[in-house]
Amino acid sequence: MDNHPPPFRRFALLRRADQVCVAALVLASVGTIAFYWLWHGGQREQWIEIDRAPPADITFQIDVNRADWPELALLPGVGESLARRIVDARERDGFFSNHEDLRRVKGIGPRTLDRLRPYLQPIPRAETIAGP
Repeated sequence: MDNHPPPFRRFALLRRADQVCVAALVLASVGTIAFYWLWHGGQREQWIEIDRAPPADITFQIDVNRADWPELALLPGVGESLARRIVDARERDGFFSNHEDLRRVKGIGPRTLDRLRPYLQPIPRAETIAGP
């Protein structure tokens, strides 16, 4: 009696013809991607070096007649309580017709207003606004 284990047989998940078909599809896909990359310039464009990229100038401006208090609280020197007072004054007394109208809000004086001006969108004149 022979007590040797049976010989090791390899079982493939795909038949040989299916493996060739999958390999052809993969090669065609890689070739298509390479062609697309070359067609659109390849490595013609340079990488952006973040450390050497020029800083971008970003302007952050708020419309005081439309902004809610969380947006207003983002302004320098304006916290939650002052932002809520601005919204309350707008709801109580109506829209601000110019930036100087912000002075009617308790806590906004001339220096605070000057500090906020770069962050405030221009307020259009009343006669240029369409409506009843």
